[in-house]
Amino acid sequence: MKPIALQLYSLREEAEKDFVGMLKTVAEIGYVGVEPAGLCGMKPEEVRKVIDDLGMVCCSTHGPFPTLETINQRADEAAALGTEMIISGLGPKDFATSEARRISVDRLTEAASLAADAGMKFGYHNHWWEFEQALGSQGADGELPYEMILREVPGMFSELDMYWAADFGTVDVPAIIAKYASVIPLLHVKDGPLVRDAPHTAVGAGKMDIPAAVAAADADVLEWVIVELDQCATDMTAAVRESLKYLTGEGLALGNR
Repeated sequence: MKPIALQLYSLREEAEKDFVGMLKTVAEIGYVGVEPAGLCGMKPEEVRKVIDDLGMVCCSTHGPFPTLETINQRADEAAALGTEMIISGLGPKDFATSEARRISVDRLTEAASLAADAGMKFGYHNHWWEFEQALGSQGADGELPYEMILREVPGMFSELDMYWAADFGTVDVPAIIAKYASVIPLLHVKDGPLVRDAPHTAVGAGKMDIPAAVAAADADVLEWVIVELDQCATDMTAAVRESLKYLTGEGLALGNR
């Protein structure tokens, strides 16, 4: 089993009120790691101390897209937090046309190179638009934009978000994970009704086949199972707690409790 972390965006409302208190709650629930997406005004060194004192680690960090202007800030923050994995993504317009996709490949290639030069590893976090439509005649036959960027940017790893990758039930997620398992060290585990714009659920309470998706990863490559819930109809802290309970109870991840 791989250790379980929480993407802190899930508890962003709690973080804005009391970032340290939110981290204490995450540790109490039993998460081994955290993946910040902003530090709510705290210095990374301060956050690192709190995380260390709580017996957790920073597995990776989300932030601005790596460019010549942002890479030093991204690398310095990641190093202070104790991770070498920096994550970003692109928007739907970045894959809308063949020209947009070409530009996106160039940007991702540069981001991966800049990260490597700074002693970091650059990972791509997907949404549904990278899985929404095969490229057809505009790319390799039947190839998804997600597949295209992994083929064209070999220096980049994938932080695969399994719920968005499902494109609301149209994509075989375990098959995608198995196909690209060699470049998926981080797996975002998310669940819900597979209905566009509908709230997510606690992991294990929705329609995703979570065990099959996790099992499809390469145990020699996968490092972290990371819970992320963008929105829930129920209390978010309760959903975060139930997600860990499900994943650890089913033997799909290792917690601190």
